[in-house]
Amino acid sequence: MAKEKNAPTMSDVAREAGVALGTVSRVVNGQTVGDEFRKKVEDAIARLGYQYNNSGRSLRTGSTNTIALIIPNTIHPYFALLTHHVNMALEKRNYRMLLCFTEYDNDRETEFIQMAKQNQVDGIIALTYNPNLRIPDGIPFVTIDRFFSTSVPCIAADNFGGGWLAAHKLQEFGCRNLAFIRTGSTLTNEPSKRKDGFISACVDMNLPFETMILEDGQPFEQIETFLDSHIQDGKLSFDGLFIGTDYLAWQVIQALRKKKIRVPEDVQVIGFDGLRMLGNLGRVVSTIVQPVEEIAETCVSTVLSHHLSNVPSLICLPVKYEFGGTTREGNVQ
Repeated sequence: MAKEKNAPTMSDVAREAGVALGTVSRVVNGQTVGDEFRKKVEDAIARLGYQYNNSGRSLRTGSTNTIALIIPNTIHPYFALLTHHVNMALEKRNYRMLLCFTEYDNDRETEFIQMAKQNQVDGIIALTYNPNLRIPDGIPFVTIDRFFSTSVPCIAADNFGGGWLAAHKLQEFGCRNLAFIRTGSTLTNEPSKRKDGFISACVDMNLPFETMILEDGQPFEQIETFLDSHIQDGKLSFDGLFIGTDYLAWQVIQALRKKKIRVPEDVQVIGFDGLRMLGNLGRVVSTIVQPVEEIAETCVSTVLSHHLSNVPSLICLPVKYEFGGTTREGNVQ
């Protein structure tokens, strides 16, 4: 029986790449190396099939090169996009992602945080809804869209500014009677500010408006009932709708079309998030676009920072409006 060939070592990689052993060590440990040397090492690793023992490094440095991402699910397109960009931002830094789906279960959020600590992850990025969630001591923790305290950085888009921008865009496109519709948690978080920005803009512009808030778990039919109450002789009293998310905006548009209300001819609609059809095609609706890639990059760079105490408690990133077929930009009267 032939003797099994020994697994390639770091020294083998160094000889194959034509670089110093220290250069190989810096590459596999995620440290700064010139692009030319990094490529030589990575190519040699691929050719030799070298496998790095990360557990040994963990024992030496106390680091696992793993960050936990706690998120409701990846069924919702926005959460899926955010998860993708967090993973890519971690991979660029030679970190791995421990992905935890909570499905909006408060107990699962707490369990995953404890599990992440037990697995000695180097930090946690979390988008959570548990009103009683306790942030653990002794581990870098960054939240998305929810402020906990001045010692826990929160990364979010400019939700207030997005609501303000949506109302102004609808007014710019000729709308004179607006409504805001959203679903959401009773928890006060950054996305709650979308309504505040919308109301502020309507008051400033002296535009009449109404709001309809559907709490999580309540049936979508309540939104249809709200719409029905504002339809008379086949005409909707609103000519502009700002919807809390693109996903909900799409649902509302389908409901309106069943009622023979045309979008954007009879009512213009702006959503929030910036989702694309089939993941990378045109916008699902006209929308306020969240900078998802920048949110992910900021979360990762923040959680890996060695000086979280110097990070602002809220990092608010700018949003923008983009056309998605549900507004009448070129036909303003």
